[in-house]
Amino acid sequence: MDVPEPDPVPRAPKRTRPGIKDVAAMAGVSWKTVSNVINGTAAVRPATRARVEAAIEELGYRPTLSGRHLRQGRSNLLALAIADLRLSYFSDLAHAVIEAAGKKGYTVLLDETFAEEDRERHAAHGFGVHLLDGLIFSPQTLPRDEVLRAGQQLPTVLLGEHALPGPDEHVPVDRVLIDNIASAREATEHLLATGRRKLVFLGADMDEQDSAGALRRDGYLQALGSDATPVVLPTTIFSRTEGLEHTAAFLAEAGPGALDGLICANDQLAIGAMLALRRAGLRVPEDVGVLGWDGSEEGYFANPGLTTITPDLDDLATLAVNLLLARIDGTGGPPAVHPLPYTMHIRESTQAT
Repeated sequence: MDVPEPDPVPRAPKRTRPGIKDVAAMAGVSWKTVSNVINGTAAVRPATRARVEAAIEELGYRPTLSGRHLRQGRSNLLALAIADLRLSYFSDLAHAVIEAAGKKGYTVLLDETFAEEDRERHAAHGFGVHLLDGLIFSPQTLPRDEVLRAGQQLPTVLLGEHALPGPDEHVPVDRVLIDNIASAREATEHLLATGRRKLVFLGADMDEQDSAGALRRDGYLQALGSDATPVVLPTTIFSRTEGLEHTAAFLAEAGPGALDGLICANDQLAIGAMLALRRAGLRVPEDVGVLGWDGSEEGYFANPGLTTITPDLDDLATLAVNLLLARIDGTGGPPAVHPLPYTMHIRESTQAT
């Protein structure tokens, strides 16, 4: 006896994503009118706009990015490629760029390169995608010739001094920076003016070239002059842990009387170094003056408050975004290097004793 097969379980109808024509039908307008409302490409009467916006809301319609990109010739997406969000400078920079771009109607996609050459190369070539309008890029390790070719795949603005063109070379892409050598020279002169003479630099080795730490080291060496013996301590990354470990190792080897001033390549190194000094029985600033870079919030709340070289990240981000949008729009002048001012905030950590 044949057993009848059970009736198939009815399947729910497949839900389809609402499209621009669905919005047009609900609002009683053409799809072109809906497009004008979404993209702001033409004037639409207020009553019509209200019907379209109500239909969009009711249907839950979301424009397709690739479709908008094809119609407009742009996506309103920028990318920001930076080394390491664990460092306060880069996280504060990312916040400032996102804020500046948002005011211009752009969204920023964020990439961490970890200062790895292959990842930086991938960023410099636009990540292999076609939906980005432009790139703000802070190279750290990419070879010089590749940095100087940046911008060929995608409108690009560079941040920092890594692989700067020489004085007689063509500037191929806009670059925004602070003068690391000049700021380090000023920082070192500040410590010398407080009567300190045994100054140590933390954040680069003597053979390193072209990085922020190396440039700040060069400013330290210039200010120190030929009458003093420089001491330069290398680090792998600019972290609190490395500031602690390298300072502690130096004190263990050279003794607590080997320094009376410590110039650290960023605030996080300085904060780690101050812990090493305290553990060695040294007081800041009475025994050792300490300063850093970047103007981090952490430095403000440190005890003692940390003297620091501070770039204006809001100005830096606004300039970088504006330069990039001009490149995207084709309205920018010749590429140039754009230096920005910095401030040395003098706090308790370098007070004269």
